[in-house]
Amino acid sequence: MPETAIAPLEGIVSPAGAIAVNQFGAGFTALRQRTAALRQADVAARRARLKKLENWLHAHRTDIQNALFADFRKPAAETDLTEIWTSLVEIKHTSSHLKKWMAPRRVGVSMALLGTRSWVQVEPKGVVLIIAPWNYPFYLAVGPLISAIAAGNAVVIKPAEQTPATSALLRRLCEDLFRPDEVLLLEGGKETATELLKLPWDHIFFTGSPEVGKIVMRAAAEHLSGLTLELGGKNPAVVDETANLRDAAEKIVWGKFLNNGQTCVAPDYLLVQESVQPALLTELTAAIQRAYNPSGAGIEQSDSLARVVNKQHFARLVGLLEDAQTKGATLATGGTVDEAQNYIEPTILTNVPATARVLEEEIFGPLLPVLTFKNLPETTDYINARLKPLAQYVFSTNAENRRYLLDNISAGGAGVNETVLHFAHPELPTGGVGNSGLGKAHGHSGFLAFSNEKGVMRQRVGLTGIKAMYPPYTGKVQKLIELLVKYL
Repeated sequence: MPETAIAPLEGIVSPAGAIAVNQFGAGFTALRQRTAALRQADVAARRARLKKLENWLHAHRTDIQNALFADFRKPAAETDLTEIWTSLVEIKHTSSHLKKWMAPRRVGVSMALLGTRSWVQVEPKGVVLIIAPWNYPFYLAVGPLISAIAAGNAVVIKPAEQTPATSALLRRLCEDLFRPDEVLLLEGGKETATELLKLPWDHIFFTGSPEVGKIVMRAAAEHLSGLTLELGGKNPAVVDETANLRDAAEKIVWGKFLNNGQTCVAPDYLLVQESVQPALLTELTAAIQRAYNPSGAGIEQSDSLARVVNKQHFARLVGLLEDAQTKGATLATGGTVDEAQNYIEPTILTNVPATARVLEEEIFGPLLPVLTFKNLPETTDYINARLKPLAQYVFSTNAENRRYLLDNISAGGAGVNETVLHFAHPELPTGGVGNSGLGKAHGHSGFLAFSNEKGVMRQRVGLTGIKAMYPPYTGKVQKLIELLVKYL
């Protein structure tokens, strides 16, 4: 994901819950003091908080749509699908499973420990920080919040300043639903984030770029804070000669140009078997037209395509496009840009040289390079020679090919004959590996990210058990230990 930039706050603690970062010491202390009460909240109390959040989302659906449109012209339907529905799914799934997740979990006992009883009980980590990104500024703040609330934590949210309308709406949400010593939202920029990261958080949940993730990780190390990093990377989509090309094209176009390409799990480049590349390019071009130009008025007139978030990222993407073309890449379709409205047409590039920046950097926009391969080992060699991606996509009707690609490529998650949608499945852990992230989120994985799993063993009073092997280590004791090592 892109860098989560962050700008100074104004004001002090107010009825609205805003707080100046240089006066946040008292606010942090208040949150810390509140953790004891939150820790004791039972299933019903935590479900009630989640229900209030669910009701707020329904009541403010139009407000959420308007905020995202104001920030980067995100279509209302896309906001419903990727910001609101995904949040509601997370709430409902968490609420329905929370009793089971919170319950102590009995574990078995070995012969050597007969007479003991052991279990795992979960407890909240304490005070946690959520740093949200700009590309899905609502869902990627609310999703971790749901998990943190369910786990019983006090929460501070730092939203992205690149999407001010959504940040303001999130502040309203926090003010309407929570006490400021339970959930507090701090707006601001890089300076605010820098100061917040100096504090001894019990857990930090960061979504953003690998470059900024390294900074967050270094800050967390100072206090040995728990850490979840939802990052990004160059996600490959492999299309073999057995794939249903129309179906694959439609799903690739949807996953790539959703949110105008500003999606951490979007396909970043295609690897297409040589024999079907021309046909796939035809299908991709047709799918783009069906999605964004059904009336023939021009894609720029489409109300189904978001815009690049700001001038900085627009200039970066135009630079990638110009660099690729200068080095010999061919426009298969697209290429039109309009700086006045941060518009870049969905663009497909072929004949892209290896030195092009579009193949070296995470794109995070509506540019899609297409490479070709002759046999599957070429794809795994190419992908595995690079940093591990957040997602991989496989389009094939051949079970052996699918299995080969899943078994021989390391990625945070995967979609088979689908793109992006696995990210919305509450039963699937989501997160990266290596450069693409650390830790998992969503559903039970998200709950555990904000929890400490405490292993507990209870021994019967007076039971000999391991006492027979206490020192002094006489010959008899040594024989007992030898039997233990050999048989138990």
